[in-house]
Amino acid sequence: MRFKNKVVIVTGSSRGIGKATAILFAKEGANIVVNDSLLNDEAKSVITEIKKLGSDAIAVKCDVSDEKQVKKMVEKTIKTFGKIDILVNNAGVVFDTAFKEKTVKQWKKTLDVNLIGVFLCSKYVAEYMKKQKNGIIVNVSSTNGINSLSPDCMDYDASKAGVINLTKNLANELAPTIRVNSVAPGWVETSMNKDLPQEFIDEETKKIYLKRFANPEEIAKTILFLSSEDANYITGSTLKVDGGYNG
Repeated sequence: MRFKNKVVIVTGSSRGIGKATAILFAKEGANIVVNDSLLNDEAKSVITEIKKLGSDAIAVKCDVSDEKQVKKMVEKTIKTFGKIDILVNNAGVVFDTAFKEKTVKQWKKTLDVNLIGVFLCSKYVAEYMKKQKNGIIVNVSSTNGINSLSPDCMDYDASKAGVINLTKNLANELAPTIRVNSVAPGWVETSMNKDLPQEFIDEETKKIYLKRFANPEEIAKTILFLSSEDANYITGSTLKVDGGYNG
């Protein structure tokens, strides 16, 4: 098991990529902090699944854009497990709204969760990682932050571009004891995309070399790779996982 007895915080881990990541880490022997802003039944089911795998887990209700809540989540993790080895900044929101209908409130919410949330979680986790003189942070960005043209979610695109830039800055700031990388998924079969029109899905699928959307586990496996010893000489990088998208 690559992550035996490691302690991993996965934000936004009640569903989708976050859930798949938490489960895969648990299968590899890690103890997991399952985070959700609502802490609903979905989060509780993830905890149950992790414990069936023989790993330990706690659920922490935390809005990653709220500094006080982030500090409490980190403190609870330390109190429970005594350390933090890996942080996966996965929590995110998106509002698909036409440009003329976009609101400042939507922009602020998107940036608060998707970008400032990554900063806050990294800031407070890094304090303990520095004391340990080791640690790994993996940020979930998106191909929307690299080369996407999506006017209906321009705030999301901007936030994910910011995550990529923040990843580089964090890698520089926290080196050499803490590695920081990001993964940029393309289209993934998650609840965030469940309401897309089938016609749109069909058109986007045609643009993907592999002719399908990714499943969450495929993104999770990339996150585990970046968190593993196999990636020991990788930091400040963004790994695109999009099936060969040619949009």
